[in-house]
Amino acid sequence: MTAMRPQALVLDFGGVVTRTLFETHELTERALGLRSGTLTWQGPFDLASDPLWRSMQADEISERDYWKTRTREVGQLVGEEWDTMETFVRRARGADPEAVVRPEADRAIRKAHAAGVRLAILSNELDLFYGADFRGRLPLLSLFETIVDATYTKILKPDLRAYQSVAEALGLPTSACVFVDDQKRNVDGAVVAGMRPVHFDVASPARSYAEALGHFGLTL
Repeated sequence: MTAMRPQALVLDFGGVVTRTLFETHELTERALGLRSGTLTWQGPFDLASDPLWRSMQADEISERDYWKTRTREVGQLVGEEWDTMETFVRRARGADPEAVVRPEADRAIRKAHAAGVRLAILSNELDLFYGADFRGRLPLLSLFETIVDATYTKILKPDLRAYQSVAEALGLPTSACVFVDDQKRNVDGAVVAGMRPVHFDVASPARSYAEALGHFGLTL
């Protein structure tokens, strides 16, 4: 039996479409008036620098718990009490969301769209972290046919239902979807759901996007 040709590219958002907060410490420090080098935690870029990230990777805490802790810490550095990740992102990244979009993501998304590939986002916390008005401030998101956000569904990856919900929104079987995420547990969940997985490497975004586009016979 011939396998179904992939028809949709399903992307995680933070880390895949946008640069991670680890990669933009310099921007964050400047925006918040912090001394250069104040933020030292580097997550996947330097595991030795970030025991909290290692705890998250070991499933001792959730990714949301990780960012709740960092949000509180950075708020305290500027003498404020921050209780939502949205506050952190807005204060750190300002009013120009396009400034933190990965250029590789922009190219890949536009190339896929032009080639007729259907586009979707499956995120655990898009609006929770970025704010409900963010989508209207990032024109690139208008190219996506559907956005499934656990901020509202409350179904977090790697729950099988999360992958099924985005496939259902597209009207496709999961086997017709290429799924891209930077968290291995979420990629493993996609495999169980029957999607074609791409484990996104935040340290090598061009290679990861080239792999994703390759499923559709496209190049970056």
